[in-house]
Parts: sequence; C-alpha cells; structure tokens
Amino acid sequence: MTLEFDQFAWPWAFVGLAVLPLIVLWRARRRSPAVLFSAVDRADAAGVTWRARLRGLPLLLRLAALALLIVALARPQSVLSHTESSSEGIAIQLVLDRSISMDNAGTFDGQEISRLEASKRVLAEFVAGNDAGLEGRPNDLIGLIAFGTYADTLCPLVSEHSALLDILARVQIPVFQDEGGTAIGDALTLACARLRDAESAFAESREQAGDPDAEFASKVIVLLTDGENTKGQFTTREGGQLAREWGVRVYIIGIRGGATGRVFGRTINLGQEANERELTAVAEMTGGRFFPVDDLDQLRPVYDAINELETTEIIVDEQTEFEERFTPFAAGAFALLGLEALLGWTLLRRVP
Repeated sequence: MTLEFDQFAWPWAFVGLAVLPLIVLWRARRRSPAVLFSAVDRADAAGVTWRARLRGLPLLLRLAALALLIVALARPQSVLSHTESSSEGIAIQLVLDRSISMDNAGTFDGQEISRLEASKRVLAEFVAGNDAGLEGRPNDLIGLIAFGTYADTLCPLVSEHSALLDILARVQIPVFQDEGGTAIGDALTLACARLRDAESAFAESREQAGDPDAEFASKVIVLLTDGENTKGQFTTREGGQLAREWGVRVYIIGIRGGATGRVFGRTINLGQEANERELTAVAEMTGGRFFPVDDLDQLRPVYDAINELETTEIIVDEQTEFEERFTPFAAGAFALLGLEALLGWTLLRRVP
C-alpha cells in the first residue's frame, strides 16, 4: 500500500473535518463520572498514575480515526493513464504534380534542387511540423495523390502520418515520357472521391459510436502544380465544380516559370505554364485560394498561410484511468478504532 496519489475525487468530504473540534468541545463540557471519598487528602497523596495521564488517549485515537475516514471518503486517486482522441477534425487531400516539368531545378534553402524535391520537403513540414514554428497537422486525416498523365492515390486518408511521410519521400518523376503529362482535372476529381469516401466511412463509424451527427469540420484539397491541364478525362474546371458540389475547399499552388528542358545542351522554354486565370477561378469557386509562386523559397510561406487558414477547434474525447488510493487511510482508521477499543477494555478501562 502507498500513500502517494494525484487528486481527490470528492474533495467536498473534507467539510467533515469541521466536526472534529465540535466533538472535543462536547467531550470537554460533558460531566465525568465521580467517586465519593470521605477524605480527599488521601486521594491527593496517592498522586496521578500513568493510566490517569493517558485518559485522553482514546479520544485522540478516535479523532485521528475519524480524520482518516474523512480522507478516505474524499477518495484519493492516482492517474494511471490519460488518453485523448479526436472525434472531429479536418480531412486534407494533398495533391502533388510529378510531371516531367517538376524535374526542373531551382534554388531552395540555398541549394539547387528540383521543384519536386523542394515541394516534397515543404509538404513533409506541413504534415509533421518544423523548427520554424509550424506545428504540423497531427489531428487531421491526410492523404496523398500524385499525378502526371495519370492521377494515382499513393496514400489513403490516414490519421497516423508516418507511413504517408515515407511514401511522400519516395515520390519520383515518371520514367516513361508518356507519363509526363499534367492531368490536373483527373487529380482533383480523384481527390474529391477519396474525401467523399472517407467522410462516409467516418460518419458510419461515428453512428456506431452513438454520435450520428458527427462530420468533418472541413474537407480540403491542397494541390501543387507547375503546368496546365493537358491530359486526362476531366478538365480543371470540372474537377473544381465537383469539389464545390461536394463541399470541398481547394487551395492551389502554381509554380511560375513554365516548363523548361535541355536540347543540345541548351535550356529552352517548352511553352507550358500554370494557367493562373483558370486555377484561380477553380480555387475561388470552392472557397479556396490560388497562390502563385515565383521561386521555390516561397513554397514554405504559402503552406504556412494554408495552415493558418485551415484551423478549427478539435472536439476531443478525454479518457483517464484512475486507481483508488483510499485503502491505506481506511485501514489506518479502523486500526486506530480497534486500538481505542482494546485500550478501553484493558489498560485504560474506566470504572464506572
């Protein structure tokens, strides 16, 4: 048994301690039994025995026992574990362009790296946080879609992000030239479908948990591209219209500068560039925003801005496991009461 504990479950029980002084006053005013002596001088000459000196001990034992019982009644507890689980949050579908033009180099954090590598680094910071004050998105469902000529779901919407970050780190430019196009419309449509599926699964799980009205606080697509829609079954605007219809807010980051390539040792412009007018219209029709980026070092501030725009109060279920610690106090109280009774029957027995 241990006397260590963290809190009292019923602290109002300590009001009972106010009764203890009243008991002392009542016993002080109570008349003690008397014995008649024909001559009190002989009683005085007899002196005070050790039993007489301990006559107040039973009362002290009883008061101490009552104090321990009051402490036990207040229910001292130790906190064994404390867990929190989010019951509402944001669902974010990250959509990353991995077309051939994303292999073009730029300067990021003082290094010359490809647009794709810089985008992957900033996306990882957006999800997991960084040392510059970005806290990450630990309470959100996040998924990853990458697209070139085709849009592919690389990671479903998940609340545990370690696997997503591993998959993100392995995203590469397609090897085959016919996979180097830009299917923005298909990527938006696929992202909307994944968010809708996740919302349906979430609603079903919350209904089974007895919370049928629970829903995502918001559904968000964050899409990064450096080109315009050139491939796929759906146009960019059709993907935006579907997002608006399904209540999905779309943020689009467009890397300016167009696509370049090396021909006979010379860098030339291949003519493709983000269609800012169309991308802005698509983002705004869903309640989102379009962010143009002139150089790769601007990517981090853009994702910081999106992080600030998509904040919500997370509803949290807190579950705490306690262990009751009243046993030592109750056992001590009964031990003191037993000692009082034993002394009253033996060594400190009073007659009458």
